[in-house]
Amino acid sequence: MRGFLASSIGVATAAALALPLALSTPALAAPSQGAAAAPVAPAGSTQSLPLGPLGPAADRSPGVPGMSTSPRLPETRGLAPREVKRFSLVGVVWDDASTELFGRVQVRTRAVATGAWSDWQDIETHNGEHAPDLGTQESGSGRVRGSTAPLWVGDSDGVEVRVQAEAGAPATRAGGARAGARLPSGMRIELVDPGASDPVTVVDAKNGAGGAGGAADEPEGDDKGDVVALPGMTMEMAESSSANVPLAGLGAKEITALNKADTTADAVAADGSLTAAARPYIGPRPRIVTRLGWGADESLRESGFVYTGTVKAAFVHHSASGNNYACKDAPAVLRSLYRYHVVSSGWRDLGYNFAVDKCGTVYEGRAGGVAKAVLGAHTMGFNTDSMGVAVLGTYTSTKPPAAAVKAVAQLTAWKLGLFNRDPRATTTLKSGGGNRFKKGTNVKLNVISGHRDGFATECPGKLLYAQLPPTRTTSAKLQGRP
Repeated sequence: MRGFLASSIGVATAAALALPLALSTPALAAPSQGAAAAPVAPAGSTQSLPLGPLGPAADRSPGVPGMSTSPRLPETRGLAPREVKRFSLVGVVWDDASTELFGRVQVRTRAVATGAWSDWQDIETHNGEHAPDLGTQESGSGRVRGSTAPLWVGDSDGVEVRVQAEAGAPATRAGGARAGARLPSGMRIELVDPGASDPVTVVDAKNGAGGAGGAADEPEGDDKGDVVALPGMTMEMAESSSANVPLAGLGAKEITALNKADTTADAVAADGSLTAAARPYIGPRPRIVTRLGWGADESLRESGFVYTGTVKAAFVHHSASGNNYACKDAPAVLRSLYRYHVVSSGWRDLGYNFAVDKCGTVYEGRAGGVAKAVLGAHTMGFNTDSMGVAVLGTYTSTKPPAAAVKAVAQLTAWKLGLFNRDPRATTTLKSGGGNRFKKGTNVKLNVISGHRDGFATECPGKLLYAQLPPTRTTSAKLQGRP
């Protein structure tokens, strides 16, 4: 599968580079009269375009804020304005995940609907903060790349990129040498098309197509294992969906909400123990849109699941992908994030265990079962025995919607309750290595923590981070704790 993906990306890259570079100035940015709209690939796609040295200032679009054009100043790479296949999310990746990017990354894009170019937009640099833990099979796969945060730009068909190194950058994590004014090698812009929302219709013989529960009377078995598939469902889809049984039937597009009194069976599903049913502090289960519900292409991720022993803490994130999305677009944003994490960044699956949109809808993230202790790639150094919840958007200077904050409290009340965790308490996690704590260090953390508590980062944005104290209180009340 990986070889196929690499080939697909290479073809997309070559095709994009072969397009005419007629968009060298904003004045030529509008689509030609009568041109047919480019079709959207049903399963999504990724264009990967290398960033090269930028030419003299006269060859560049003017007005890049905060960027110098002097050849004596730090290295600058980018991409001249050009027409490309349609995409909705952008990000920059580079070859070595252990090399940090110190500098400024900016893009401008052309909207399909209007033909107008956006203003320059900053892309947040990550520098390893969202990533698999060091020393794990996922981080050592040889496929993991360095990457910025992704940015949702909406349906677009033109792009321009500029990246400038920061002078006097601090030492890199990899070798301790000063990065100076250089950029990482192998930098590329990734242009992600999320694809169609429902490329496959699953036929549920009991509840109808795409039902919320139940199973077909005669599902098709897989002679390689115990996974069964409904008509219209691939084995990869069946594997992912079956991980949520018995919370929902095979082929369910959502897991229904439950009252607090009805959630004891969820605890048994979480760890398989009979004593789990006796736990008194499990919050009501929120409605959760499954991976099938938001249209995850299960052929992208690695097969199988990786679990940890328990869930001791929840790390709250923002996706840093911007707030320019409507709630109806949230599944497309999530499909784009998923593709960026797997195809562009080289992870085994989506990094977050759950996502929450601005309207408060909860989505299943990394595959393996929403009630189980699934190993994620959300907080480098502290992915083991934790869960990652990403609120879609950027909340550094924008206040998070009340509905999203409420949903985080509801989700943590339920999921942490399955593992008998008090949201107001503290816990101890062993660091797997990062930029705040050395590998092997025992670190005391809040049971509900922000990403910045485990890694030196702005995530989840100061305004979302400020909501964590009341979230802990609300979550504990939902669990019924005194």
